[in-house]
Amino acid sequence: MCGISGFQGAFSEKLLNKMNRAIYHRGPDDSGIYFSHENEIGLAHRRLSIIDLSSDGHQPMWDIYHSVVIVFNGEIYNYKDLKSMLIDEGFKFKSHSDTEVIVNLYLRYGSKLINKLNGIFSFAIWDTRTNNLFIARDAVGVKPFYYTNTSNGFLFSSEIKALLQDETVNKSLDYNAIYNYLTYLWSPAPDTILKNVKKLEPGHALIVSDGVIKKHWRYYDLPYDQPIKKLSQEQAVQDVRSCLIQAVDRQMVSDVPVGAFLSGGLDSSSIVALANQRLPTSQKLQCFTIGFNDDSFANEGMSADLPYAQKVANHLGVDLHTIYVGPEMANQLERMIYHLDEPQADPAPLNALFISELARKHDIKVLLSGTGGDDIFSGYRRHQALLLEKYWSWLPLAARQQLDCISNNIPVKNAVGRRINKAFKYASLDGDKRITSYFHWSKADIITDLLSLDVQKSLLESNKQDPLMATLRNLNVNTHPLNKMLYLEGKHFLADHNLNYTDKMGMAVGVEIRVPLLDLDLISLATQLPVSYKQRGTTSKWIFKKAMEHYLPNDVIYRPKTGFGAPLRSWLQNELSSLMADVLSTTSIQNRGIFNTHTVKNLIAADRNGHIDGTYTLFSMICIELWCRIFLDNHGKNLAQSSIRS
Repeated sequence: MCGISGFQGAFSEKLLNKMNRAIYHRGPDDSGIYFSHENEIGLAHRRLSIIDLSSDGHQPMWDIYHSVVIVFNGEIYNYKDLKSMLIDEGFKFKSHSDTEVIVNLYLRYGSKLINKLNGIFSFAIWDTRTNNLFIARDAVGVKPFYYTNTSNGFLFSSEIKALLQDETVNKSLDYNAIYNYLTYLWSPAPDTILKNVKKLEPGHALIVSDGVIKKHWRYYDLPYDQPIKKLSQEQAVQDVRSCLIQAVDRQMVSDVPVGAFLSGGLDSSSIVALANQRLPTSQKLQCFTIGFNDDSFANEGMSADLPYAQKVANHLGVDLHTIYVGPEMANQLERMIYHLDEPQADPAPLNALFISELARKHDIKVLLSGTGGDDIFSGYRRHQALLLEKYWSWLPLAARQQLDCISNNIPVKNAVGRRINKAFKYASLDGDKRITSYFHWSKADIITDLLSLDVQKSLLESNKQDPLMATLRNLNVNTHPLNKMLYLEGKHFLADHNLNYTDKMGMAVGVEIRVPLLDLDLISLATQLPVSYKQRGTTSKWIFKKAMEHYLPNDVIYRPKTGFGAPLRSWLQNELSSLMADVLSTTSIQNRGIFNTHTVKNLIAADRNGHIDGTYTLFSMICIELWCRIFLDNHGKNLAQSSIRS
């Protein structure tokens, strides 16, 4: 698990070193660069040593013939099997690393090597025989990869902040992406907040030659086009359990100790239970969680996770380390935005950051996470809301419009009111448009009014299509609505939001976070299961829960779902009130030119009066302005220095 940067084009070695230093936090154990002025190629690497801790694992890494060189970020879980296969075919190895396996796979299979990898990765391979740069990102997007083109050529890195070390990078804002950040709280790939900086989409690869992208293709897509399996409940439970065990077993591979997140929810508890079984009886799995010192979490409808985490730890006999935090978490907001690289408007990454810091203090560099369970087995409230549509979606349009209107008048000061409001906010929409609307935090007209006239004009001229609707066109029109929603979860909410912050918050403190529930075999099985095995009545993730009954207490498995977040509404009224007054002040808004002063003030007033729930829309604007200050106004120097010192 590391950080990579590089370029192909007329760039300097000095720039390469600056890019590498910008992502120091991703790999404090070692670093290296390869630069050829003659071939106009530069590759840089920051190393977090996990597999083959010796100097043999140093990168950039060449094959033994010195014909190709790689920078690689990630872990290949099936690398030992692949290595054995290559040795049988006569390939030689000088290290015990998974990196060298990729190098030799490339010599054997070329770009088709990506179809043989089971793991999490982004990498770039420079082939001296063709003068081509081959780039790939893992199937579901666990590891980040950003790129841009300038007049000098092609630049790439694990993080945007490294790209911005080059002064020729175009820093123009992408107003469509800003619209998306306000709509979803994240931006669907490939767009980022910068017009000329893109995210390589999960399961995609590139060939770059002469500083220009020559080929861009998708090698993997979430397999919702597979036929649904005809499995008995008993067989399905057994298959899911076997796949879960295999996934966790694969991802325990490491030359350093492996720990785990433990929130007390089904997903993390399941990972801990299965990982703990793999350890010798004399060894206890080290687990980490977070506890909160104030009541504001409960006031926002979040029940306490800690008692469940403690119960699971006692039940399984694992060690549980807890970090206790309170409202002071809000003081880390700028640090969060700096490491996220994107203005994601969700305080949940702070939890992951604090827990990762705690793990690092206990000398744990690898953490297993339960991320992904809700996205493949159907665990979000919007999934239940979608299936409940059968009770009202048959109503004529006029009646559904009335539902929409009524929902807008429901008080939103409590969690129940907010959920009812959200469930029927888009009742007047039909088909796929209503499916995509479940991902919206505000209506289009509200967002548009919040933007300045210049930005509105730019959006009108660009006439860009709805990104989630465009994604759904990859699926057969007859795909079940729940599977359509799960496809969007995996393609966007998971990759563009959850996985981005999971990776960035761990790597901010030199911790690798693995996600066994996103093992490709498990995903393949989950996509083939009947919808009734995922959502059954009011029980979400039904098949997953049945599979874990042998390992965990029932009150842990069947507890109500809680959010992994923070009391943002309370923060905006208290800890973040002065920050909001500053970044959303008339002067700040007018200087930036993105938002409309009048409508922003109206939104703040309406939110405070309880007329609407504008919390996350306001927070999104705060995060966008903070991002601009950090990365465009150069206010992030102290954050960068702090990252290097830590």
